[in-house]
Amino acid sequence: MDAKELLDAYRQLWVNRSMYVKKDDFETLWSSIVIELKDEMTHPRLRKTPEEKFHSAIKRIISSSLPDTYKVKLIELHSKVFEEVKK
Repeated sequence: MDAKELLDAYRQLWVNRSMYVKKDDFETLWSSIVIELKDEMTHPRLRKTPEEKFHSAIKRIISSSLPDTYKVKLIELHSKVFEEVKK
């Protein structure tokens, strides 16, 4: 499974959400997850913690209709990004 397939799967989780396209698909996916976990699309006074956003992202992935292989890869990637965001 390549980065484009994973990015397409991620886009299925977020219909009508704009993404900042980077130089390649993996960077676009990584930065989109960072924005999601930091809750940067929400007004600063209403933002949730990265832990809350991580939990809701995992729930969204699990309850999606994506194939299990995509779910596992997205959860792994969210975990890696979450570790970076926490630092």
